[in-house]
Amino acid sequence: MTIALMPLPYAQDALEPHISSKTLEIHHGAHHKTYVDKLNAAIAGTENEGKSVEEIAKAASGPLFNNSAQTWNHGFYWHSLSPEKTAPSESLAAAITNDFGSMDALLEALSNEAVNHFSNGWAWLVVEGGKLKVISTHDADSALVKDVTPLLTVDVWEHAYYIDQMNKRPAYVKAVLENILNWKFASDNFDRGTAWTYPA
Repeated sequence: MTIALMPLPYAQDALEPHISSKTLEIHHGAHHKTYVDKLNAAIAGTENEGKSVEEIAKAASGPLFNNSAQTWNHGFYWHSLSPEKTAPSESLAAAITNDFGSMDALLEALSNEAVNHFSNGWAWLVVEGGKLKVISTHDADSALVKDVTPLLTVDVWEHAYYIDQMNKRPAYVKAVLENILNWKFASDNFDRGTAWTYPA
């Protein structure tokens, strides 16, 4: 079974002006697609053919891990964004207050993690040991393979923002955190208590 490039969960221009249609055209249509294509080429005719993206990533290393994890990371990232304003569920809002003190404090922690992560990577809001935590992973590394439940992520690879913001990562992170984070998606992940599944 071939792993598909999942479609964006909104129109290509839906996140403007915060993320441009051109950025999504290249980020989704070229970068994400390349990871999917390389993953399919790597698993063709092997014991991994027919397995889920999650199964492959959790058992893989080297290039196979990079391409399977990046396939999953990007799918998760698309869902972490929303063109419509969203809010946390009551249960997630209570956890945010309990573990961070306020939404503003959480957003500050997430901003610091995203802006200050060296080079390429991802900033994540996760549940670890029953508590909310902000972490980052480097390059293709993924919260999927950690002992946590990922709730949402911010991609801080340069291709996520260079067309729109050039080298101004803080401006991109600010735009995402203040305008297009998908708190409904985060709430669904929080309430379910398990990782999101890449669509077959």
